[in-house]
Amino acid sequence: MNARQHHGFILVTSVVPLLGTAAAVVLLWRDLVGPSDLAAFGVMYVLAGLGISVGYHRLLTHRSFETARPVRLVLAACGAMAGQAPPIVWVAHHRRHHSHADRPGDPHSPYGDGEPGLRGALRGLWHAHLGWLLAPELTSDPLRWCPDVARDPDMRFVSRYFVGFVALGVTLPAAIGLTLTGTLAGALGGALWGGLVRLFVGNHVTYSVNSVGHYFGSRRFATKDESRNVAWLALPSFGEAWHNNHHAFPRSARHGLRWYELDVSAGAIALLRRLGLARNVVTVDRSVQESRAGGSPGTRFRRGGPPAGARRPEPGVALGAGAGED
Repeated sequence: MNARQHHGFILVTSVVPLLGTAAAVVLLWRDLVGPSDLAAFGVMYVLAGLGISVGYHRLLTHRSFETARPVRLVLAACGAMAGQAPPIVWVAHHRRHHSHADRPGDPHSPYGDGEPGLRGALRGLWHAHLGWLLAPELTSDPLRWCPDVARDPDMRFVSRYFVGFVALGVTLPAAIGLTLTGTLAGALGGALWGGLVRLFVGNHVTYSVNSVGHYFGSRRFATKDESRNVAWLALPSFGEAWHNNHHAFPRSARHGLRWYELDVSAGAIALLRRLGLARNVVTVDRSVQESRAGGSPGTRFRRGGPPAGARRPEPGVALGAGAGED
């Protein structure tokens, strides 16, 4: 997938799920939504969400735990069904983000332009939320940022057939709807709710961690970036919204570091560990956490203003689904 194809893919996966969600709202308003539709949405939202959070993020990007090859492949396949990016590309962007968080080189910081005031703030939030994915100059070289993932034959396979996995993420909920109802209408409803609506909701939840999670919320740890903990976003993001915690301890398998910080993905990893499917799970001692505490809750850089010297990434070549191919 070249730069033009990548740009087209992002446009399609932004517009089509939006239209599907609009259609679903109309059907909901007319009471034309059944339990099978909601079941397809719920099943696919959990599969794709855990694929991104547990698979793409905590396993592949940060190596917070280790697992067997089949489990690693299944998690990556579920992450690909979320439609955000092939695993090689996703990991490259995210490792680059951590290396340059809210500084020059960060692909999706909301502090990129330095334009003051409300307009600058809105432009920055839009860039961090979705605009960065639409930039044709976006690039994060996988061989530089994630050579381990780029050379993994399973991750190359998932990346090569990424579009097919996205399509599977629509046909699978259609099969769920068909199985539960035995009707074509049930299959179409499953594809709509478990496919398009789920893509729209799930992706914008992830995008919100990049935008809202670097602008609004509290800071327990004084990290060098503007990462924030956003409690209301924790459940739909499977624990990813404890973003300041995560930036303070990127390799930790648990982002919710207190008992009251709900972290579904950490629970999933704990379950895998109990089943003997996860090992070498990275944890952070409470004493280490306390030594790093001292953030400034409720404060941020001047509204619309970036950290000193921040700017957007330099132009390059977009990477997409073909990034894992020879």
